[in-house]
Amino acid sequence: MKDLTVGNSSRLIFLFAVPMLIGNVFQQFYNIADSIIVGKFIGKEALAAVGASFPLIFMLISFVIGVAMGSTVIIAQYFGAKDMRNVKRAMDTLYIFMFFASLLITLIGIVFSKLIFKLINLPPDILPLAVTYFNVYVAGSIFFFGFNGTSAILRGLGDSKTPLYFLIISTVTNIILAILFVAVFKWGVTGAALATVISQGGAFITAVIYLNQYHEVVKFSLKNMEFDWGIFKKSLQIGLPSGFQQTFVALGMLAVMRIVNDFGTNVIAAYSVAGRIDSLAGMPAMNFGVALSTFVGQNLGARKVERVKAGFRSTLYMSSALALFTTLVVVIFPRSLMSLFTTDPAVIEIASHYLVIVGTFYVFFSTMFVVGGVMRGAGDTLIPMFITLFSLWIIRIPMAWIFSKHFGYQGIWWSIPVAWFTGMCLSYLYYLKGNWKKKVIIRPVPVAEETE
Repeated sequence: MKDLTVGNSSRLIFLFAVPMLIGNVFQQFYNIADSIIVGKFIGKEALAAVGASFPLIFMLISFVIGVAMGSTVIIAQYFGAKDMRNVKRAMDTLYIFMFFASLLITLIGIVFSKLIFKLINLPPDILPLAVTYFNVYVAGSIFFFGFNGTSAILRGLGDSKTPLYFLIISTVTNIILAILFVAVFKWGVTGAALATVISQGGAFITAVIYLNQYHEVVKFSLKNMEFDWGIFKKSLQIGLPSGFQQTFVALGMLAVMRIVNDFGTNVIAAYSVAGRIDSLAGMPAMNFGVALSTFVGQNLGARKVERVKAGFRSTLYMSSALALFTTLVVVIFPRSLMSLFTTDPAVIEIASHYLVIVGTFYVFFSTMFVVGGVMRGAGDTLIPMFITLFSLWIIRIPMAWIFSKHFGYQGIWWSIPVAWFTGMCLSYLYYLKGNWKKKVIIRPVPVAEETE
C-alpha cells in the first residue's frame, strides 16, 4: 500500500504509474502475441478475425469495467481518509459484483456473438473464425474480471507493483501456450483464445493465493465476504457515467468497424494490426491517467486540493514527453512495426498509412486522458462522459463515414485525431471550470494532523 497524500507529487505519481504501465504493456502483449502468432501461422483472414473480435469483447466488458472504476475511486478515498473498515467492505462489494457480472457477460456474449458480427457486416471468410475466437475468449471472462478487479483494488490502495509481477508471468505463459496451441498443435484461432484464457486464469488464481498469504489488507475469502449496498450505490454514483461512457465508446468502435468492414479483408486486417500498436502507444497516457486518478482520490479524501493541481501539472508534462517519443518511433518505423504481424505487403502498406496519420497526434490523446484522470479521481464522471460521447459520436463516427466516401479508408484514419483534439479541448475547459473540486464522495473520519 502507498499513501499518496504526503511526499513529492511528481515522484509519487511516476513511481506509481511505471509499474502499472509495465504491467499493462505486458497485458497488451496478450493481444499482440495472439495477433503475431495468428498472422504468422494461420493467415490474414484469421488475423482480421481476431482483430474484429476485440470491439465486441470491449463492448461486453466495458460497462462492468466502467462501474469498477467507481469502486477504485471509493477505495482510494476511504484509504486517503484512513477508514480501513470501509476499505474492506468496498473490496468485498467489488468482488461480488464482478463475479455475477462475469457470468452474465459470458452468457450474453456466447448467445449473441454471431448475430452481432453479422450486423456489422463482417465478411463471410472472416465470420466463422471471429465467432470461434470470441466465444472461447468470453468463456474465460470470470478470470479476466477477477484479475482486473484485484488490480483495481490494489491501485486504490496505492499498490501498483504487485499486479505487475503476476502479469509478467501470465504474459510469458500466454505466449508459450499460444505458440504451442497454434504453431505445434494446429488448433487455429481456438488455440490462441484458449492460451489467453488459461493465462488470465493462472494470473488471477496465483494473485489470490499470494495476497491471502502476504498482503496486509487484501484478503480474498468467500466465507467472510459482505456486500454493502450503501458503498455499491456510491460506486454506481461514480461508476455509472464511466460505465455508460465505456459502453458507448465500445458501440462507437463497432460503428467504426462497420465502416471499415466495407473495404474488405486487407483493410480489416490492417486496421486490426495498427490498432494493436495504437493500444500499446496509448498505454503511457492511460496509466498516468489512472495513477493520477488514485492520487486525486486519496488527496481529495484528505482534503488537499492544491496538491491535486500540482500532481496534474507534473503528470501532464511526463505523459506528453512519452507521447512525443512514441510518435517519433511510430512515424519513423511504421513498416517495420507492421512486419512483426504479417508479411502481406498490402496489409503492411495500409496499416503504415494509419500509423503515420494517427501516430502524429498521440499527444492529443495523452492530454485528454490525463485531464480526465483528475475528474475520475474526484468522482466527477458525468460531464467527462458527455465530452467523450460527443467526441466519438458527433465528431469521429460521422467524419469517418463522410470522409470514407470521399477519401477511401484513409478518411477513417483522419477522423481519429480530430476527435482526440475535440475531446482534449473540451476536457481542459471543464478542468479549468473547477467543478471537480466539489465532487468528493466520502466524509473523512477524524485523524491526527499530518505534515508533508
